[in-house]
Amino acid sequence: MEGKEDRMNEVKLSKRLETVVSFIPKGARLADIGSDHAYLPCYAYLHGYIVQAVAGEVADGPFRSAEQQVTKAGLSDVISVRKGDGLAVIEAGEVDCITIAGMGGTLIANILEAGKQKVQTVKRLILQPNVGAHVVRKWLVTNGWELIAERILEEDGQIYEVLVAEKGNPLKPYRYFEVELLVGPFLRTERNDVFVKKWCKEIEHWRRIVAELDEKATTKEGMAKKEALERNIQLIEEVLRDE
Repeated sequence: MEGKEDRMNEVKLSKRLETVVSFIPKGARLADIGSDHAYLPCYAYLHGYIVQAVAGEVADGPFRSAEQQVTKAGLSDVISVRKGDGLAVIEAGEVDCITIAGMGGTLIANILEAGKQKVQTVKRLILQPNVGAHVVRKWLVTNGWELIAERILEEDGQIYEVLVAEKGNPLKPYRYFEVELLVGPFLRTERNDVFVKKWCKEIEHWRRIVAELDEKATTKEGMAKKEALERNIQLIEEVLRDE
């Protein structure tokens, strides 16, 4: 059988998933939801972050791939691969950290909402929405979770946000609550190059939609959408102007 170092060298993660793993508390019992090939929990165990894990998958193909990867890594005794929808794969109190990466923000929020009772016994959530991070922030704030860290990064031409939350003071008095749900309080403070790039592109995209709505929008819904986009453009422009 391969040694641990050989297995560590075999299991590689993208920069995106390495960032997610970096926030897992040492000694955690992890549930990785939508685990795909189970690379994340294998990597997390082999690098000493976790003591055990559940890798959850809802689709047959990724579920079988995860089983094969865990077996290949020799980790079947510490990583349980389970087929099921969202948090249905874990029991309340079974894990203390949950990672959900590579999904849309609305889907992540729906998974957390559907498994709300199980989430209550968890100490930390590490969430990486591909889009719609503001939806995830809103769910966290609404359900008693406080953001403790955020990261924004670019990899292979895509921009990703990682949100880390623990039970705490969800109504922490952010200075500009509406805009910080949208862009992230920590990311707004850091304002790195990737953050500026993301929101400059987003403004361009919104302006194109507003221009189309100017020509076509005659319904109340169309006008409401236009006003909401114009409001978001104004908010982000203010953020980008801030020094």
